[in-house]
Amino acid sequence: MKLQPDRIDTLSVTGYGPGWVAIQGEKTHHSVLISSAGIRLDWSCTSFDDLQPHHFEQLAELDVELVIFGSGERLRFAPPQWLTSLMNKRIGLETMDTQAACRTYNILAGEGRKVAAALLIEATPSNS
Repeated sequence: MKLQPDRIDTLSVTGYGPGWVAIQGEKTHHSVLISSAGIRLDWSCTSFDDLQPHHFEQLAELDVELVIFGSGERLRFAPPQWLTSLMNKRIGLETMDTQAACRTYNILAGEGRKVAAALLIEATPSNS
């Protein structure tokens, strides 16, 4: 049996490391939103402490079933009251560290799911 590598026909995360992610091979050092529908937007937050309810309201405007929230270098959860706009639109939210979020987004997008990733990229000494 001949094995072929999976091809994702949408935006995908092609690499990541401390303080950066690469989307379609283009390295970025700031927080970003991407979706399997091809949306790519800057996400205006540089640390977990910068997050506000309006950041999650922005996610609720995406036409997706699920948002993967990459909370930075470690797992941290947004306050539940900030997620009301997502719940009202019946959009699921899964929280994990940003590197795990990148991997999970790629798998779900590759399966053809309507998914978005909100990837928090925190400033490191080398990218600030």
